[in-house]
Amino acid sequence: MTIRRLPPEAVNRIAAGEVIERPAAAVKELVENALDAGAKRIVVRIERGGLGLISIEDDGSGISREELPLAVERHATSKLTAGIGGDVDLLNIHTMGFRGEALPSIGAVARLSILSRARGADDAWTLEVEGGALHPPRPAAWAALSAHGTRVDVRDLFFATPARLKFMKSERAEMMAVSEVVKRLAMARPDVAFSLEHDGRVTFRYGAEADPENEGRRTRLAAILGADFAPNCIALDQVRADVRLSGFAGLPTFHRGTREHQHLFVNGRPVKDKLIVGAVRAAYQDLLARDRHPVAALFLDLPPGDVDVNVHPAKTEVRFRDATLVRGLIVGALSHALAGAGHRASTTTSATIFSAARPHYTPQPMLRVWGTAEEALAPGDFVMPSGRVETQPSFAEAIAPADLESAIALATAHDPEDARFFPLGAARAQIHETYIVAQTEDGIVIVDQHAAHERLVYERMKQMLASGGVRRQALLIPEVVELDPAEAEALTARAEELAQLGLVIEPFGAGAILVRETPALLGHIDAAGLLKDLVDDVAELGEAHALKERLEEVCSSMACRGSVRAGRRLTGDEMNALLRQMEATPFSGQCNHGRPTYVELKLADIEKLFGRR
Repeated sequence: MTIRRLPPEAVNRIAAGEVIERPAAAVKELVENALDAGAKRIVVRIERGGLGLISIEDDGSGISREELPLAVERHATSKLTAGIGGDVDLLNIHTMGFRGEALPSIGAVARLSILSRARGADDAWTLEVEGGALHPPRPAAWAALSAHGTRVDVRDLFFATPARLKFMKSERAEMMAVSEVVKRLAMARPDVAFSLEHDGRVTFRYGAEADPENEGRRTRLAAILGADFAPNCIALDQVRADVRLSGFAGLPTFHRGTREHQHLFVNGRPVKDKLIVGAVRAAYQDLLARDRHPVAALFLDLPPGDVDVNVHPAKTEVRFRDATLVRGLIVGALSHALAGAGHRASTTTSATIFSAARPHYTPQPMLRVWGTAEEALAPGDFVMPSGRVETQPSFAEAIAPADLESAIALATAHDPEDARFFPLGAARAQIHETYIVAQTEDGIVIVDQHAAHERLVYERMKQMLASGGVRRQALLIPEVVELDPAEAEALTARAEELAQLGLVIEPFGAGAILVRETPALLGHIDAAGLLKDLVDDVAELGEAHALKERLEEVCSSMACRGSVRAGRRLTGDEMNALLRQMEATPFSGQCNHGRPTYVELKLADIEKLFGRR
């Protein structure tokens, strides 16, 4: 076997395969360079999905004539500085990019030209690289965004590696990938103006926001994620140790079918990190159905030395020095913000109703007058389809915790006419023995009584779980579970924490664990299966979340079975008590399965349906 050095052209093409997978990857690298150069306005132009042309123009600091040849050399960069001893700290990165491989990689597989005018320079210079062949810099005319900056043109991407073209998708698909990359970078930097043009047409244009940390960020996110995002999101801003989490998270009732609408940023860098995704899922786990995902834009800022951004060639993955701290901050901040939202529900729920509504007229039969409720039925009576009157326990008798009784007292203490000034208004009717109709100051609210009470009971059960601890049941015969020795050691190291959750374990020789007690709420369980699930969670996240999730699933199921069912007639006081309790309970805007518990219809919108406006 003979070992040989590869020629520089081959080395650059190999590097291009790692860094420049498709046009969107080239756009990402070039836009990040523009941001690192201090650009405040970036224009991206592409043709044929980026395969024909990629042009990135910025008003950054520019590149001098002397440094232009260095810009296309591998491992040459302006973003890292060697220390006194010649060492470079690769963990203390303050820029978007630093590898120094993007430009030479692109130049190795395309026709690359760089036109730049450095800040304070009198002349502009251009440099060209074609399939790895470098041409010397030469003077050029300057007519660009500002007095200084850079324009990078990439033509005929992958012409030098035609085999790579076979793996490209359609021009539209490549264009959509470029659009997504630019949008994600625009989310991270609302202080910078971005525009994207495809085949001569403007795809989008975002102006620089004056207040990029607060409302400016919300405005930029709404422009990208849609107008519905702004009124249906919750602001986040929490700090733990040296880590800050900010951004916006959607209400639980504002959700999507995939995780593609979760945008995560670490020190301004768009990333796709499993730890962050898992933390978001944990915060919403009992607020959404399993196949639904929240919309969020989360920004983590921490010292550069506490995060490794050089895990992946494209820098889309990161590794945290203290992953437990980061995860705890995300879960805690999201949970706190969602709890603060109280009973608030998504405005898109009512918007869906109005989009589906069509004014029409249907001849109605003569209405049968039953008289007043007091004359027709006694409290708690229910008329069966046959006409027979059934008597069932009242709402308060069936589920009467102390806090609910106090809510009923509140509902009966004030003037019924004043109740409409509460957020969820005053109950006016119950229709189909399932939905409560309430009048608010400026509209009406329709409540699903079962879904609403399901959430109330569930939250109360969680409080009891938190305050009293988890009851345990001892196994008549302790169960021995065989595991991998490393897995068994990882679990026994968390034995104290697991005991707080109701699971008592102890080592039982090499690779075996003895299960003595299990959570009483879980009933009879498959101990071996449970431990294996816990091993995976402990290995990935360092915490035993599967057990907590199982407990909450049981609580959710019990709450569902023990709540006021559809088909039960409620009295006026009971309906008002339910409304008041919803107003005081976190997450009451959605049931345990992620469905809305109520919709609010504004009077102005109702008047539009009937042509009054």
